[in-house]
Amino acid sequence: MYNISELTEFILVGLTDAPFLHVPLFIIFTLIYLTTLVGNLGMILLILLDSRLHTPMYFFLCNLSLVDCVYTSAVTPKVIEGFLTENKIISYNACATQMFFFAAFGIIENFILASMAYDRHAAVCKPLHYSTTMTTMVCALLLAGSYISGLLQSSIHVAFTFHLSFCHSNVINHFFCDVPPLLALSCSSIYTNEIVVFLLATFNVAFTLLVILTSYLLIFAAILRMRSAKSRKKAISTCASHLTTVSIFYGTIIFMYLQPSSSHSMDMDKMASVFYTMVIPMMNPLVYSLRNKEVKNAFRKVAGKALSSLGLVK
Repeated sequence: MYNISELTEFILVGLTDAPFLHVPLFIIFTLIYLTTLVGNLGMILLILLDSRLHTPMYFFLCNLSLVDCVYTSAVTPKVIEGFLTENKIISYNACATQMFFFAAFGIIENFILASMAYDRHAAVCKPLHYSTTMTTMVCALLLAGSYISGLLQSSIHVAFTFHLSFCHSNVINHFFCDVPPLLALSCSSIYTNEIVVFLLATFNVAFTLLVILTSYLLIFAAILRMRSAKSRKKAISTCASHLTTVSIFYGTIIFMYLQPSSSHSMDMDKMASVFYTMVIPMMNPLVYSLRNKEVKNAFRKVAGKALSSLGLVK
């Protein structure tokens, strides 16, 4: 039995107890993590180096890549360590820190995706007023609001969760410190915590999805009114990468949380969480680089300059 004054560490059950899977999973997750870091940090560097990408859309994309790096780094290194050393212990303070960064940057990503949808709406529906609509101040305020909201809500989650007494066990049936598995360990009343989690999650998903869906409904309506096929194609291409990212991100959320209780299991949650915490941050830069001509052109330009400076090409 444990309580809040005696508990100094938790034990993470992890993804699997099968020893023969540890090495393959270690290799797979290490490659995913390295690809995520290289892809997102490369995207940030590309946007900073190419002046043609100094626009509101790429300003938000740069921050999305930064968020993805921090978001996955809060979880993945500990998972990789567990496969390599079989050390499943995480200290009390480290658990709280992991939850804070995971929750904060997950929420920030929600709001950045909504800000990007608003930016695409302004670009397609009001192209002549785009420069006066998406000013530097507006972009800064949208980004500041995203970060403030994420950090504030994450602080609330951590404060409410770690105010509880944990006396049933210190074994977390998950591979990282998330709110639901920690609530399952508490011997205190978790009614207030469940209300807080429900209200904040509902606000985040409902508000950001409302902004995104409204923006794209207006965008599609504007596209249908366009007479030129070339204009329609250009409008669709400007939104394609962001729409793909949104579909993957919210599709995973819907899969995780909007499933019948009869089919709900911790194993399914773990598998969905792997996709949510590791795969999506890796896919975002790939989606934007493969589907975006401006990013491809910027990459060729930067790569050409780098090779030229090394004397590999003339």
